[in-house]
Amino acid sequence: MRTDDKLPRTEGRPSDLARPRMTRTRRWLLGSTVAVYVATVVGVLTTSWLVQLDWQVMLFRPYKQWPAFHTFLDYFVVMGQRGPTAVAVAAWLGWCCHKQRTMRPLIVLGTSLLLLNMTVGAVKLGLGRLGPHYATTVGSNEMWGNGDIFPSGHTANAVVTWGVLAYLATTPRARRVASVIAAAFAFGVGMTTVYLGTHWVSDVVLGWAAGVLVLLALPWLEPAMGRAEVLLQILYRAVRERRLPVSLPVSRPVAGSGLATPRAARDGELPARETVGVGGRAGGAAGHVPEGRPHHPLRSHPIRPERSAVAPGGSRRPPHADRLSHADRLPRATSPLGAPAGRGRTATGG
Repeated sequence: MRTDDKLPRTEGRPSDLARPRMTRTRRWLLGSTVAVYVATVVGVLTTSWLVQLDWQVMLFRPYKQWPAFHTFLDYFVVMGQRGPTAVAVAAWLGWCCHKQRTMRPLIVLGTSLLLLNMTVGAVKLGLGRLGPHYATTVGSNEMWGNGDIFPSGHTANAVVTWGVLAYLATTPRARRVASVIAAAFAFGVGMTTVYLGTHWVSDVVLGWAAGVLVLLALPWLEPAMGRAEVLLQILYRAVRERRLPVSLPVSRPVAGSGLATPRAARDGELPARETVGVGGRAGGAAGHVPEGRPHHPLRSHPIRPERSAVAPGGSRRPPHADRLSHADRLPRATSPLGAPAGRGRTATGG
């Protein structure tokens, strides 16, 4: 008997109890991040000291100052690339979904990446800033060109992808550890793009702000993600419990259907049936056509005449040598019949 203190594993799971809410601290962090985001965009548009810092770092060329780190950082920057990181984190969150029996982790990841692509992509295409390798005029902000590097997509993606792990953590300790790891990856990927010369410093700063804004806005989307989870569960159960219509076999149609009733009977005409039983006896149970089977006109079959019994008058086959007695057996190489066995052997042997 199950008691109240013995609940199944699916009830009261930690994922249901740890859904973040938009608290006062989060609102304060959200407002501060928005202020940093706006200040960065305004500073670049007005060609302020932030643009001068971008050019100073770019002309310093860190990848030439410390070439020993170039190979390692060239691989490390993949930690902020959307494709590999999304696949790795999705695999881990898929295992969490299986253990917790909920689709929420994958829904949160998909929602955050969708929101990131919409916000960051719109700003990239709208401002059109050129990167350091394609700069044309020293000291300019390189805006309204054909570029797409402001804000840094690698940096924002590193913040969101690894930050989702901290967002979905179920214990305070796990949340702190995941937050430190996510911050390390986000800071390292941002500085790596500056080292490689693919982004300005201001691009990285705006990428950090864009990623943090996505994470801080997720609690507002929790009701929508909850409804999406319920809908996906309903669809999953419907697909899993779907029953396909069973097709009827052709040889056994349902009684009363078009296949079971002859065409003449459906038209009101009943043809005469000629039934021949086994052994030539007409009618009877042997000639009855069972219900529910298609009617086919019966044909008379010729009756095989029964053979008269023949008394055995001896076997027509000659006696086999193996069936003879030992005294009647003949050697394989013998003389003609009637000759003594000894003479035949002598003649043959001579």
